[in-house]
Amino acid sequence: MNGGPKIAVLGAGSIGCFVGGAWQSAGLPVTFIGRKKVSRAVDEHGLTLTDYSGWRVHLPPGDVDYRVGPEALDEANIILVTVKSGDTANAAAEIAAHARDGATVVSFQNGISNIETLEKGLGGRFEIARGIVAFNVVQLGNGEFHKAVGGNLWSEKRDATQLLAERCPDGPAALKLSANMLELAWGKLLINMNNAVNALSGKTLIDELQKRDYRRVFAACIEEGLALLRRAGIQPAKVGPLQFPLLVHALRSPDLVFNNLFFRAWKIDPKARSSMSDDLAEGRKTEVDYLNGELIRLAERLQMDAPVSRSIVELVHKAEAGAPALSANALRKAVLG
Repeated sequence: MNGGPKIAVLGAGSIGCFVGGAWQSAGLPVTFIGRKKVSRAVDEHGLTLTDYSGWRVHLPPGDVDYRVGPEALDEANIILVTVKSGDTANAAAEIAAHARDGATVVSFQNGISNIETLEKGLGGRFEIARGIVAFNVVQLGNGEFHKAVGGNLWSEKRDATQLLAERCPDGPAALKLSANMLELAWGKLLINMNNAVNALSGKTLIDELQKRDYRRVFAACIEEGLALLRRAGIQPAKVGPLQFPLLVHALRSPDLVFNNLFFRAWKIDPKARSSMSDDLAEGRKTEVDYLNGELIRLAERLQMDAPVSRSIVELVHKAEAGAPALSANALRKAVLG
């Protein structure tokens, strides 16, 4: 270990283990805080991190400080919040109870409203930074986490995040800084409209995206979101290989065109599924209310409607209750008619 700021990852599941593990492999001291199931796997096998390019790192069990309780927060200068969005208020309460005043809290979570939840729960005692994780991580079991989609890790610029960016300039969890994080977060949310489509399909990302009717639903979600953001005066930043108007056009193109032309711009591993798909498979509540639900709430504030996202949210809640996966044709009919 080369020293540096002490980092705690609160909610160390797929994203938290991958990012924290990659940063530990770069020489930063990291404590992981998460569920007993993950703790048992890490205690037995350590952390193995891989990505689609062939990069691989293994941290032996004795080198990984993985804990179940939040008490270790009092040792951290920087706290990464990687809990599911529905658990953000609880995470804020744990930070407020255990962490030292003045620590930097970085939200690496899906959705938009987590920052407001953290600010409300932390009462001005901490420096809070918005972050986004523009890639997918698959949990393969036995402490192995695989970055299965290309993309970057972003954060608002703070003294602490500047130091992290300098210490982690390369590799699959290199940190990039931006002064336009809200625009990036909205852009990421539009890309995340595919999380629910993928979850409802029951397929890998590659298998889902190769079918035009699934892509039509994804495109309709993005288009609806773009219309709402224009009305709100928000310009979402490009996240991914294509600008959003071209992305919508590409998604709606015939399979032959998409699969042989546009699809080559994505770096997607055959193992990749959305985090929402993993949640359904594990019987956990999904984050759909913090993804498509964000657009529904924005529409309500604008006195508009978001019928595509409303349909998606209803279907995901049915899937949480045990409804089966939908074929591409069935999903298109259910959402678009």
